[in-house]
Amino acid sequence: MLIQTDDNLLQQMLFNPSQREEGYKMLMRQYGRAIYWHIRRIVVGHEDAQDVFQETCIKVLSGINSYRGDGSLITWLYRVATNEALQHLRRQTHLFQRIDSLGDTLTQRLKAEATLHDDEAVTLFQQALLTLPTQQRIAFNLRYYEELSYEEIARITGKSVNTLKTNYHYATDKVKRYIQEHSR
Repeated sequence: MLIQTDDNLLQQMLFNPSQREEGYKMLMRQYGRAIYWHIRRIVVGHEDAQDVFQETCIKVLSGINSYRGDGSLITWLYRVATNEALQHLRRQTHLFQRIDSLGDTLTQRLKAEATLHDDEAVTLFQQALLTLPTQQRIAFNLRYYEELSYEEIARITGKSVNTLKTNYHYATDKVKRYIQEHSR
C-alpha cells in the first residue's frame, strides 16, 4: 500500500472534488484500522465499534472542511472517533448514570467476545483497562497503544498535558494493581 502524506490526502479531498471519494478511500486505507481499534478499545464490542466507526467516517467525510490543520490529520481523526465513541457510550447510559459506571457492562461484552484462543494475560489486561474511569482509559489507550505524545492526546481530548500525565500515571498504577490482584 502506498502511504500518502496528510497534505496529499487533504489536497485530494478538499481541493479536487472529482477525486474526493478516492481521497477518502485512501484516508481510510491509511488510518481506518487504527481508528477502528481506538474506537473498539473505548466501546469494546465489535458491532458497537463498527457502528461508531461508520458514524466517524460520516463525520469525517462531511466535516473534512472543518479540519484546520493545527495538528496532524490523524490527531483530528482520533478526536472525531473519540467524540463519537463517547457519544455512543452516553446513549447507553440510563438516566442519572455516568459513562464511568459502564465498566461492568463493557467487561461482560469483553468476556462474551473472548474466544478460547484468546491469551489469558491479554484478556486480564483488557479487563484491567475497563476498570479505569473513561478519561483515564482514553489517555492510557492513546499513549500505550497508539504511542501518541501528551501534546497530541491533548489535541484529541481537549485536556491539559498535565491532566493527561496524571491520568496516565494513575491508570498505569491501577492496571498494575488489578493484574497483581487477579493473576493466578
